Amino acid sequence: MENTNAPSQARLSVDGMPYLYVDLPALFGDKLRELPVVLRLLLENVVRNTEGAEREHAVAGILGWTQRATSEAEIAFQPNRVLMHDTTSTPALVDIAGMRDALAEAGADPSALNPVLPVDSSVDHSLAVEYFARPDAAPENLALELRRNAERYRFLRWASKALTGVRIHPPGTGIMHTINLEQLATVVTTVERDGETWAVPDTLIGTDSHTPMINGIGVLGWGVGGLEAQTVMFGMPVMQRIPDVIGVRLTGALKPGVLATDLALTVTQRLRAIGVSGEFVEFFGPGVSTLTAGDRAVVANMAPEYGASTGFFPVDQHTLDYLRATNRPESSIRLVEAFTRAAGVWFDPESAPRYSRTIDIDLGNIGMHIAGPRRPQDLLDYSQTRDALAKIDFLPASKHASMPKHPVAIAAITSCTNTSDPALLVAAGLLARKARSLGLKVPSWIKTSLGPGSPAAAAYLERANLIDDLSSVGFDIVGFGCTTCIGNSGPLTAPIRDAIADKSIYPVAMLSGNRNFPGRIHPDLDLGFIMSPPLVIAFALAGDAEADLSRDAIQHTQDGKPVYLRDIWPTREEVAALVAAAADPRDYPRAFAIASKNPAWHDLEAPDTARFPWTPASTALRRPPFASASEGSQLGNYCAYPLLVLGDDVTTDHISPASAIPKNSFVADFLVERGDDRNDLNVFASRRGNWEVMVRAAFYSKTLVNKLAPGVPVAHTLHVPSGDVMPIFEAAQRYHDEGHSVVLVAGERYGTGSSRDWAAKGQRLLGIRAVLAMSFERIHRSNLIGMGILPLRFAAGIGPDTLDLQPGDRLEVDAPAGMLSPRCKVSVKIMRANGSVEPVNATAAVETQLECRLLRSGGVIPLILQKHLTREEEA
Repeated sequence: MENTNAPSQARLSVDGMPYLYVDLPALFGDKLRELPVVLRLLLENVVRNTEGAEREHAVAGILGWTQRATSEAEIAFQPNRVLMHDTTSTPALVDIAGMRDALAEAGADPSALNPVLPVDSSVDHSLAVEYFARPDAAPENLALELRRNAERYRFLRWASKALTGVRIHPPGTGIMHTINLEQLATVVTTVERDGETWAVPDTLIGTDSHTPMINGIGVLGWGVGGLEAQTVMFGMPVMQRIPDVIGVRLTGALKPGVLATDLALTVTQRLRAIGVSGEFVEFFGPGVSTLTAGDRAVVANMAPEYGASTGFFPVDQHTLDYLRATNRPESSIRLVEAFTRAAGVWFDPESAPRYSRTIDIDLGNIGMHIAGPRRPQDLLDYSQTRDALAKIDFLPASKHASMPKHPVAIAAITSCTNTSDPALLVAAGLLARKARSLGLKVPSWIKTSLGPGSPAAAAYLERANLIDDLSSVGFDIVGFGCTTCIGNSGPLTAPIRDAIADKSIYPVAMLSGNRNFPGRIHPDLDLGFIMSPPLVIAFALAGDAEADLSRDAIQHTQDGKPVYLRDIWPTREEVAALVAAAADPRDYPRAFAIASKNPAWHDLEAPDTARFPWTPASTALRRPPFASASEGSQLGNYCAYPLLVLGDDVTTDHISPASAIPKNSFVADFLVERGDDRNDLNVFASRRGNWEVMVRAAFYSKTLVNKLAPGVPVAHTLHVPSGDVMPIFEAAQRYHDEGHSVVLVAGERYGTGSSRDWAAKGQRLLGIRAVLAMSFERIHRSNLIGMGILPLRFAAGIGPDTLDLQPGDRLEVDAPAGMLSPRCKVSVKIMRANGSVEPVNATAAVETQLECRLLRSGGVIPLILQKHLTREEEA
């Protein structure tokens, strides 16, 4: 129990500087050691940031968690900062611009609306791989990015000037999570309070599901939807139920040849297999000490793929080593060690806290792995692509003259996941060097690319003399951004496009990213395998996705000698030696500073006004209609038509795609009618500042099956009263005009994938009042609530297939605002077209009282505006 006689603060001194801190060991004694470290960090947060009855309730809830390793108690978490990227910050900042307009129209001061926490946003999601396999690919792609996105980037520059505390990191500075690791994270930071300096844990939330990458160096942070981030930006805490914590006990050490990617994919498979969904995950045990901070960051990054909110590794010597390797000040590093040891959050490999559930992983049993061909949790040995592809129903119309049945179409070393650890890129470079020495080349039909998460990667690869080796097999650096991992892969090569048209091939993507959902990497590719960077190059050299690299020759030399993977796979000693030789901590601040000075970015003219001047003809930026204080609640009693009935694993890529806008789509028609070039429409993600485009893009995925009307064209549905098949947004508008409500029905894991808030905003604009699903992915559930849409979870055994909804069936939902509470039962009835009525058991997928308040207010934006206007009236 809490030691009520002990003060909640103590002092420590580092380099002669005194700091106050929350002394958890003195406050809680032996009880502290029973808690996972993530809960100790939450405990520190509530002790420091709350008081009185709120603090007593939160502390009692966290300490009481150890009794059953679960809790229903709510706590308020107050992070230090917010992290975003351009395609989540753009819509969030557009919302703020719209809210400033609404305040001005209500007679309030628009310039008074500003975030109260620091907000960092990296411009990393808009870089497309147009130029590749050439030394000038990176500057050419960057120039094209700036031209295509100039209007949106001017808006971001306006926001950085007009809004206090908003910092935009320009294109070319890297991927947000790598920037966070290398530049932003302090692990321990300081705050001033009542004239005293406090040492506190560095904590954050990010508007990207891979925010937990920072957990790899002991920083507690997780991904939230853009809408939840807006509540935090404007001073509201993250209200959450004290999380269940899954413990992953690591023992042993990785075998030679096995990389961090292999561990991350194994963890993903193991945790998905036990049904992790939104819990915190913490790694413990002696095996943790064998992993570098780079290894840990790879595993932590995959947290959303294994269904978790976090993938946490506590601070230890490896954290300090990483901070030194990236040129952090020695005084800061000494503070990190002193604070984490004193506060009881330093890693102890012998410690075994209480966990909700525990799994064991022997690192020595992990082999070389890949995942796919459609989900990141589908773990395979690297030799099993042929077996996996044999399950695909494909018979070529004819045998292609030069390509195999399943050619590698894209080979991409991409994403922060596997490019932030220098060891993985050096391993890829060494494999390329050995392949080059044997004269091996990548087949011409493959689109190759190397998109590191940091410009510092170019410096250490250059110093290691690996740039030319990578270039020799087509892996020139294409830029420093998310590129192929988030669908910005650019066009396929002409030979692949022609062969797809001939139906003579079924192409496959090989990538070092974190997701391989159908259509995510490229609209014309629904097969992909995730793997380590060196394996990406190996499969590119083979050219055939069915190659068994454990036995088949990758290629033959000019004199006919077979070359096997074992001949060119680098040893751990080779990698470690070259990483050490090429390392220079000064690379990290130097490369970031150079990239931050990008003159083309700073030359962009941006408005210098409190309110953003919208351009009515713009196809990139439009004031959103939901940025209003009077949007109103969608709760109540109503009878609704299902707008769509969907199955399992509907991702946010299905709901709100980020990839290239098909030039033959009705979305393209809409843009062309307004003056855009049909051959240069950019990607869906670039249009997230224009609600008129995004509502038309909702559910634009050719792999999505609408059970209400199977076989209809892409993004179409049935308007039941008329019997007409039409685009979804047109059907939604017709229902609205006729006075009918609409809902959406789905299966398991609705909203898995990226955190994009537009997956919820699009549904609100379609008029969807509730989503009824078998289960929800955590962040999308939060985003739905943020837009005032009620998520309802069916009882076990109930879903789209068992309900067998037919055209004409309607759903009666009884969810009055006054009766809503966390996880309450909600009455749902199917009103069959034949007149019969069937009750359905459903529960509100609502976790906190704040979420109930959001739904009663109509969402995040109306609540923020209502609070701001009330404060102004009181003032």
